[in-house]
Amino acid sequence: MGRYGRTVIMIGVIVILAGLILGFQTISIGNFERGADTPLGLSLGLDLQGGGHLVYQANLTDPVTEEPIEVSPDQMESLKRTIERRVNGAGLGEPIIQILGADRLLVQMPGVSDLERAKDILGETARLEFKRRELLVPRDVTEITSDDIVGVTIDYFPELEPSAEGATSTEATPEPESSKQVFALVEFTEDGAANFQAIYQRLFAEFVAFQSAQITGDNAPLPSFLDVTLEGPEQLRLSDVYAFSLQQVATSTTYAIAIPSSSPTEGPPALEDVRARVGDSPTILFTEIQGHVDDPIGLTGDDLARAFPGQHAASGKPIVNLEFNDAGTRIFGELTQDIIAKEQATGVRDQIAIFLDDVELLSPEVRSAITAGTSVIEGDFTIERVQDLALLLEGGRLPVPIELIQERDVDAILGADSLAKSVVAGLVGLALVLSFMTLYYRLPGLAASIALLIYAALVLAIFKILPVTLTLSGVAALILSIGMAVDANILIFERMKDELRAGRTLLMSINIGFDRAWPAIRDGNVSTLITCAILFWFADQLGASIVQGFAVTLAIGVGISMFTAITVSRTLLRFLATTRVTRTTRIWLPSGGSEIPQMAGD
Repeated sequence: MGRYGRTVIMIGVIVILAGLILGFQTISIGNFERGADTPLGLSLGLDLQGGGHLVYQANLTDPVTEEPIEVSPDQMESLKRTIERRVNGAGLGEPIIQILGADRLLVQMPGVSDLERAKDILGETARLEFKRRELLVPRDVTEITSDDIVGVTIDYFPELEPSAEGATSTEATPEPESSKQVFALVEFTEDGAANFQAIYQRLFAEFVAFQSAQITGDNAPLPSFLDVTLEGPEQLRLSDVYAFSLQQVATSTTYAIAIPSSSPTEGPPALEDVRARVGDSPTILFTEIQGHVDDPIGLTGDDLARAFPGQHAASGKPIVNLEFNDAGTRIFGELTQDIIAKEQATGVRDQIAIFLDDVELLSPEVRSAITAGTSVIEGDFTIERVQDLALLLEGGRLPVPIELIQERDVDAILGADSLAKSVVAGLVGLALVLSFMTLYYRLPGLAASIALLIYAALVLAIFKILPVTLTLSGVAALILSIGMAVDANILIFERMKDELRAGRTLLMSINIGFDRAWPAIRDGNVSTLITCAILFWFADQLGASIVQGFAVTLAIGVGISMFTAITVSRTLLRFLATTRVTRTTRIWLPSGGSEIPQMAGD
């Protein structure tokens, strides 16, 4: 016993460690964490646990020609790392992420139930950009020139005064002239009318969008409008001419612009008063006052040092806190200072528009200069949404755009059923092997059965610590490696039997049996390991994760089986051979001890 004491202690320590690893559902030592809410805390694949299977294709195109561009291996590796950061940061289980071919990426997320959220996190490019939103910016209407205007007339709306001779008829309407609206009737050429119609439609669309946002409470920029200047004996400026103040006269090329009163408490101006100021045929000048203009300022998500979720101190609403790096702090500080200076000079307070993937998140007002390099994103967000936003911004944008081309959602119930059947199959297979070895090979078979149980514990412990994602194919490889572990013991026992028949002592038969069986065991297992390496390489090239998992699981199983067959089984047999109770020949040979007259001494 003393000669094998160190080996026995080593085996005992290994078995205890394996038992502790499997005994605790989760293991956490510093930053090292293993385990999950699964049997023995093992990492289970999609087919055993359920989850999401997504395949993305990189879509990189030339911005000028819009022709597809070949994605480089470095870009795919960068894409893979970014996706890994997003999945791990979102707590979406233990992902399996690998590159398929030249431009595809496989993402498997076992145990994920909310596949839509996972797709949102993976698919968003997370391009954060800050722009200066200048309000009420004047723009000359270059689409309309003096050549596009036939003439301008100050009069009532023509449809209110129908007359074949074109004369004003007070009998055509009971409305007194003092309450009639006076218009500037602008007649365009055909091309001028088309250009003005395009301007009118754009202004009208902006106004409708603004009104809808006011009703729903959504964020919407101010609509654009026109400033119209009439030149005659005097100058008359019509400010804030929104789309609803413009009317087309029937189907003609003439548009009517209402001339408002000088005071909200007064009625419409009199026709004679307006004509006295600007004449019967004044000239007209259009200026568009743009509701907002978004100017890039060179501040993007690349200038962020940190992004993290939080809650607004006053309202308690979920927000995303932003901290800029040195360059971002400088740009943001200069921007806010310029906005405050402009407000003090003109009374117009610009905003900062924040866009994520070209979609506006919000456009907050700047109430004071911000030079500390911090900001927040707030809106109608849920806690989960701000967590995801912070994750996307913190993890960085995708290096190349991607498109989801394949999606598979494995139901958790189906996975649980597969897991239950796999456990039953493994236990039944192990029980049959143990029964055969014990009944046929007797005492050596019992030792092999004990070694086989130790083998199973070691393999599962290693699967948990690495971790290895166990799939149905992995279970098949595990059961196959059990058979190979038994195969090594059978070779050893048959060699032992031959040595005992040749008259060797028990311990000598055990040692010689192991030594002579070792070359065959070694060569057989090395051949299997080489096959596993080939399978893994081809599976990695072709993106066959099932075959890859089979190769990894089988290789680990074969390696551990060699340890248990050569070290554990040999130590157990040597120990048993030193006891008097086990020195009967019959219990060492599968065919009985009749061929050997008596057990030779040591």
